[in-house]
Amino acid sequence: MEMLYAALLLHSLGKEINEVHVKRVMEAAGGSADEAQVKALVSNLKNVNIADAIKGASFVQAAAPSSDKPKEEKTESKKEEKQEDKTEEAAAGLGALFG
Repeated sequence: MEMLYAALLLHSLGKEINEVHVKRVMEAAGGSADEAQVKALVSNLKNVNIADAIKGASFVQAAAPSSDKPKEEKTESKKEEKQEDKTEEAAAGLGALFG
C-alpha cells in the first residue's frame, strides 16, 4: 500500500512514476521496496490515467442514494446510478492491481 501512496505522491508532484522514483520515495519515507512489487506497480500504472481514477474513486464515495428524494430527482438518480456503476467498475479494476 505504501508504494501506491508513493506513486500518488509522485503523480501529485508531476513526476514520472518509474521504478527509480518509487524506490527513492519509499527509502526517503523510511520504508523498503521489493523489486518485483515496484516493477509490477509501475507496469500496471502505465495504462492507468491516475487523475481519472482519483476522480472516479471520490465520486463513488460521495454518491449515496437517499430514499427521501422527490420523484423528479429519482429519475436523475437512475442516470447517476448508471454512471456510478461504470465508475465502480473502473475503481474495482484499479483496486485489483494492488490486491
